[in-house]
Amino acid sequence: MKVVSVLGMGYIGLPLAALLARRGFQVRGVDVAKQVVDTINSGGVHIVEPHLDKAVKQAVSSGNLQADIQPRISDIFIVCVPTPFFFEKDIPVPVLDYVSEAIDNIIPVLEPGNLIVIESTCPVGTTEAIGQKLSKAGLDLNAIHLAYCPERVLPGNIFEELTKNDRVVGGYTEAAAKLAAKFYENITSGSIFITDSKTAEMCKLTENSFRDVNIAFANELSMICDDEGIDVRVLTDLANRHPRVNILRAGPGVGGHCIAVDPWFIVSRNFQKSQIIKAAREVNIKKTFWVVDKIIEKVHSIVGSKNMRGFRIFCLGLTYKPDIDDVRESPAVVVVTQLINQGFDVCVVEPNVEYFDGVECVKNIPREVIEESVVAILVNHREFKTSESRQLLAKADTLDFCGALSL
Repeated sequence: MKVVSVLGMGYIGLPLAALLARRGFQVRGVDVAKQVVDTINSGGVHIVEPHLDKAVKQAVSSGNLQADIQPRISDIFIVCVPTPFFFEKDIPVPVLDYVSEAIDNIIPVLEPGNLIVIESTCPVGTTEAIGQKLSKAGLDLNAIHLAYCPERVLPGNIFEELTKNDRVVGGYTEAAAKLAAKFYENITSGSIFITDSKTAEMCKLTENSFRDVNIAFANELSMICDDEGIDVRVLTDLANRHPRVNILRAGPGVGGHCIAVDPWFIVSRNFQKSQIIKAAREVNIKKTFWVVDKIIEKVHSIVGSKNMRGFRIFCLGLTYKPDIDDVRESPAVVVVTQLINQGFDVCVVEPNVEYFDGVECVKNIPREVIEESVVAILVNHREFKTSESRQLLAKADTLDFCGALSL
């Protein structure tokens, strides 16, 4: 039985670890947070994902999954740690510290024949840089195999996508690519495509940049339509009747660990040539602050010249997409934070998150929304689309920024 260490027990690493345990691998989940390690070893989960709680409990009970703070000797190491970014003089700079630390931590336990796969989203050239790091540590890259295989999953449907989506595998060497491809045959029924590591890295960034550009078009269109007094959703439905047009639905911006981040990895290395990608990012960021302005405009229309500070606003949703608990890069978080900072009394209704960064959430829409107040729907949670919720929201001054009431 091969031993697989999955480094990073987050939204990607933990489901992957549970799936591998189900497939008969001896899995060691590695995370720097002791609370996360203890939760997993007790058979529990610290994140929301359909079926994950049951999968982890079964994996731990079977003895095939165990979590730890430090990596140990294994046959395969899969890196699933975060890769955030920060801005330096308006230029995005990827932070690869977590990836680098993960590699540093496994170097002492690497043995000939081991396979290392990076799944974390990385700038082009990262795998080659890791290979150079391993070489400088005295490791033979013909004996220690290194590959890059970006995750391609949708939170809320991770197990389905882990087991069915096609995968792209880029090897530091051809032998590493083939070995990694053979490993992923144990995971997915989809096709596996072998390429070099730089192409695989760019493929991941390209996929999410493509999506970001398309979302930016929809968001920009929504702001233009608002100025023209046109219902953007009616317009989109009509335009999409064209056989070669498929405009996405506008929302309050773009969030999540991929689409809102990955395009910056391209921009950071190609600042002068990535004009469309950069512009799309800026449009989607602008849309979020436009939402804040529209909410304040609505409040002003109610209170007139009175002091608006202390006015109660109900914000429905805090996560970056429906029916999950993930708030990474969420535009809803930005909206709520901006409103609080401007002195409004904000009540956050969020079924999947109890507390976040000083903001306490309530799970259900309070009946007091029928009183004089403003409601902003920021996330399309299923709880907000029930007939009872619709009736309640119809009695309030409701701003629907994600089309929850029109579906």
